[in-house]
Amino acid sequence: MFTKQNLLATLAGFAAMFLLGYGIWEFLLADFFDSHTLKSFMNEEMNMPLIAGSNLIAAFALSSIYGKWARGHHSATDGFQFGAWIGVFTGFGIGLLNQAVMGLMDIPGTLVNGIMEVFFYGIIGAVIALVYKATAAKSS
Repeated sequence: MFTKQNLLATLAGFAAMFLLGYGIWEFLLADFFDSHTLKSFMNEEMNMPLIAGSNLIAAFALSSIYGKWARGHHSATDGFQFGAWIGVFTGFGIGLLNQAVMGLMDIPGTLVNGIMEVFFYGIIGAVIALVYKATAAKSS
């Protein structure tokens, strides 16, 4: 679990998650989600250290699960597929559940967020896979 390969993949996944997440949800789609929000519980100021910590934990979990799932076969395509399934789980599984019980966004907002999470986690999975591939022991 605490192998060099996993820790390096965690750090790369963390960096990608932190930067890409900020770029997507804070810049690219912020206005879209503002217009589709029904109930906002957002803080006035983001707690960046807490966001970074949560991203580090999530990247470690994703990297650890990917390491078991991949069974030594690493490619950007397989990593993207792995991450996309995580995105389906979080974006649509949890997203639609949250829609049903909290109604924070309207349906279009929830669906767009689900689609974005599939791509977001797909990219994170690809980054993690590429680090695993680059740091894999070379067979002779």
